[in-house]
Amino acid sequence: MEIKACNSLEEVRSEIDKLDEQIVELIALRSRFVRQAAKFKASIEEIKAEDRVRAVVDHAREKAIEKGINPNMMEDLYRIMINEMVETEIAELRDRKLL
Repeated sequence: MEIKACNSLEEVRSEIDKLDEQIVELIALRSRFVRQAAKFKASIEEIKAEDRVRAVVDHAREKAIEKGINPNMMEDLYRIMINEMVETEIAELRDRKLL
């Protein structure tokens, strides 16, 4: 992906703001898919799926390395996001009265 050459700090900040909006939109989309996934799970163990979490985090770390960013930061971000979404799935399970 090519980066736009900006001519001022304001322009850089504007580009970052645009990216932040896209990041939030993608996280919201991911969350909607997580809610769908919850429909196919019947237990907290299925929701927590430690093997799946590890695979997702490992993949995010690999992509971070490929892109030249700190893999530890990426792992931290993903773990925060996953933990919050696990709580969402558990709430969905409770709403279906399976807990």
